[in-house]
Amino acid sequence: MSEEEREKIRKIAKLRAILEKRVEDMETELDGLKTLLGLIDSTLLKESFKRAEVVKPVQTPQKQEIPQPPPVKPQKRGIPLKTVTGDVLAQIYTEKDVIQITLAEDKNFDINTPPFTSFFVERVLAKMQEKDKEDAGKGKLDPDKTVSFDIKQDGNILREITIRNLRPERLRELKSSIRWTLEKMYERMKQQT
Repeated sequence: MSEEEREKIRKIAKLRAILEKRVEDMETELDGLKTLLGLIDSTLLKESFKRAEVVKPVQTPQKQEIPQPPPVKPQKRGIPLKTVTGDVLAQIYTEKDVIQITLAEDKNFDINTPPFTSFFVERVLAKMQEKDKEDAGKGKLDPDKTVSFDIKQDGNILREITIRNLRPERLRELKSSIRWTLEKMYERMKQQT
């Protein structure tokens, strides 16, 4: 491969990272707008009850309680992981330092399909865990803050991956790695059918 081709690939990879960040930012903004819309709806609902109470005179001497809308619960922020063709592979939910990856129910990702174990588990998650343990041994990191992960499966079918104590600077790397892994697994699954 010539240096010119390598440079072209580097530029394309850089553009992909920029686009990935932009999509993530837009999804975050959309989640924020949905939450804001829910708060506005809740406020309007509350205010409409108050206005109705003022307009309509109370006929009984007892004080009637105005029904209150249920409090708006903060929703977990889900980010869909999709193929270039738009097939949803999984949803990533982030909450503080915990990441939950819920695999698409219509896809049966076999845990034995490469590159899941060889790449994602052994080269990404295990390496993060190893680095954290080294840092904890050197006193740079609280031992309770080392990365840990759980993989839930139904037989050989992958259902959910939960990663705890993930440092914010590793989030992008993790998302890229799981997206690449699932895309490769999905390609192999399609070839087998």
